Amino acid sequence: MATPKKKIAVMTSGGDSPGMNPVVRAVVRMAIHVDCDPYCIYEGYEGLVQGGNFIKKMQWNDVRGYLSEGGTLIGTARCMAFYERPGRLTAAKNLILNGIDALIICGGDGSLTGADRFRSEWPSLLEELVSTGQLNSKQVEPYQYLNIVGLVGSIDNDLSGTDATIGAYSALARICEMVDYIEATASSHSRAFVIEVMGRHCGWLALMAGVATGADFIFIPEKPREDNWKEEMNQVIRKHRDWGKRKTIVIIAEGALDRHGTKITPEMVKDLLADKSGLALDTRITTLGHVQRGGTAVAYDRMLATLQGVEAVKAVLEATPETETCVIAITENKIVRKPLMKAVQETKQVATAIEAQDFDRAMSLRDTEFSDQYKSYMMTTTMGLDQDIHLEDNKRMKIGFINVGAPAGGMNAAIRAGVAYCRSRGHEPIAIHNGFAGFARHHGDKPLGAVRHFDWLEVDGWASKGGSEIGTNRELPEESGIELIARLIEKYEFDALFLIGGFEAFHSVSQLRKARARFPSLCIPMALLPATISNNVPGTEYSLGSDTCLNELVSYCDKIKQSASATRRRVFVIETQGGRCGYVAILGGLGVGASAVYIPEEGISLEMLNADVKHLKEVFKKDKGQSRAGRLILVNEKASKVFSAKLIADIIREEAHDRFESRDSIPGHVQQGGVPSAMDRCRAVRLAIKCIQHLEKYGPKPQKNPEKISKDPLSASVIGIQGADVVFAPMETLEEKETDWKNRRPTVANWLENKEVVDILGGRPEYPLPQKSLVGLIAKDAKRGLLKDD
Repeated sequence: MATPKKKIAVMTSGGDSPGMNPVVRAVVRMAIHVDCDPYCIYEGYEGLVQGGNFIKKMQWNDVRGYLSEGGTLIGTARCMAFYERPGRLTAAKNLILNGIDALIICGGDGSLTGADRFRSEWPSLLEELVSTGQLNSKQVEPYQYLNIVGLVGSIDNDLSGTDATIGAYSALARICEMVDYIEATASSHSRAFVIEVMGRHCGWLALMAGVATGADFIFIPEKPREDNWKEEMNQVIRKHRDWGKRKTIVIIAEGALDRHGTKITPEMVKDLLADKSGLALDTRITTLGHVQRGGTAVAYDRMLATLQGVEAVKAVLEATPETETCVIAITENKIVRKPLMKAVQETKQVATAIEAQDFDRAMSLRDTEFSDQYKSYMMTTTMGLDQDIHLEDNKRMKIGFINVGAPAGGMNAAIRAGVAYCRSRGHEPIAIHNGFAGFARHHGDKPLGAVRHFDWLEVDGWASKGGSEIGTNRELPEESGIELIARLIEKYEFDALFLIGGFEAFHSVSQLRKARARFPSLCIPMALLPATISNNVPGTEYSLGSDTCLNELVSYCDKIKQSASATRRRVFVIETQGGRCGYVAILGGLGVGASAVYIPEEGISLEMLNADVKHLKEVFKKDKGQSRAGRLILVNEKASKVFSAKLIADIIREEAHDRFESRDSIPGHVQQGGVPSAMDRCRAVRLAIKCIQHLEKYGPKPQKNPEKISKDPLSASVIGIQGADVVFAPMETLEEKETDWKNRRPTVANWLENKEVVDILGGRPEYPLPQKSLVGLIAKDAKRGLLKDD
């Protein structure tokens, strides 16, 4: 007799958040892939107690189109009955009647706490069901243990132990979009705006929105202002106005308090800003409310929800009766499992610490990124006011800022943060316009050369600007003339270089480092902050601009998919950028649910295309008109020298024999994005400040001790996110061991593992891998027939 399949149920609970639907899709399809039966419990715990039609077995096509939908399509509802034991008893009975003993729950800390209690009571609930005659011992025998895995769906990002909860970055994107709109009208009328955002016990949204938009002042629950906050705010805003700023933005979390636990309201702040005897600003209040929850999930939340959903299914299958209930979290770029109740307890401790006015403890319970960003924000916004952090004259440095390569979202935010930090510390930040080409050929132009001081009033408005305001260029130092560059660095007396850019910037640092032996003026510290949509810089798993690019690509593909679905039987082949790096194609595939993804790391062959066309024929053959049947294929621009997006679309169209259609579409430079994403802006600020802090360790006039600089591997380094850490990697090590110079990408890329997830959730069957091309003498011998084995 065949063993019955394991049944896994998924439900959403608590407040809705963008990304819950991608979780449901990932769990359902991954469960089917591993030969389990997936179930959805509609309306959260209410559906669990009600049973019947609220617990539904799901099929593969039931979750088509879920990725691009906001909210939760399987519903969520408050359930008072589940708070009481009789309600939980009924819920246990409903699970057993449906044969379910594994539950994946996406919700906030309250929902997950309830789930853990349910699990701990499970044995006693079974006993009671048998003793009261509601079920017999034979019915409950196979279900002695309940396995539960939690996923955190919350726009507040309020669970300790994870850098991001599902939906938080979508809500932040919505806030930043609204603030950007408000800034335009604020500047037009020289007004002040007080903007209230969600966050009762957690100020993550308010803090990150403040960082991303360059707000003048913020209020968060974890770190209340001092007793003199009114004077402090007046002082900061007056200083900003004295610089010539026409707009004032104050962001306040709904749970904002003073140090004595008294609530600070938007009205209090407005009255202070509008006080005729004080700042006398024309002030308005805007409460964003539930607009923060609305809309579709951004690319990051789709990726996070999908990968965590897949990991949750794996965790359920690997769990034993002794396994502690876990929650799937993310630390920097790494998906990890953590004990659920420990995370919940730490989260509750934050609220307890705030109530007890122990604000230092409240901050310590937040993740590293939160405290980093708070310090970054305070340093950039109180610039020139805190004399305690000003360095002595003999420790101040002259730091050159230069962008190299193609423009990427977040470049300007990074420049702004770096300049603000330098000004706070007393350093002298200098802009080198238009890369090394501008440096070499236009440094001495009159009246305005390529090397000049920053105008802070201008720079302050760069937080939300795309592109590169100081220009950028792909030219390398050797192409500009390495001797000339060395001479100019000496002429302008730079003590350090801060570079922002992609692989060209990486190559530039490499060339400058290697030339140090010939040119002592190059014996200065250099830090590279990777910024490229291709995400192909060795030493990091994330580059500024890649998130902006993915948002643009996902938005573009959503519109294309709508067209493909509306016309029913149509496949769109979409070409993505990324050079010889498949990052954009793979992560884009995760975000849009691609049927196939073609990348340079793997290549394309006729056999592969044949297998995919055969699969598409089967898919459309089975489509009876009840499901949305549009399909997307993503192909990287350099996945093949021959098979372009157009050719692939033509092959599919020809092989379809009029049973379905195929079109190609190229978003092109749209992928470089307009307004940078909230994530790119926030990370730009954090990483840029870390780079300047790294450079200032070397102090002024480092050329006087060239041997010390040359021998220090970190004097030329790349800042990056690697796994769960932010690290500086030595340039020399990266050059020799981690760089595929021919293909302009790292030798190892952890994100490649996601290709399997794209294929599984897209329903792509196994396909033959292309043969690797022969090179050099072996290729010649093969053509002459001299090789025994092909």
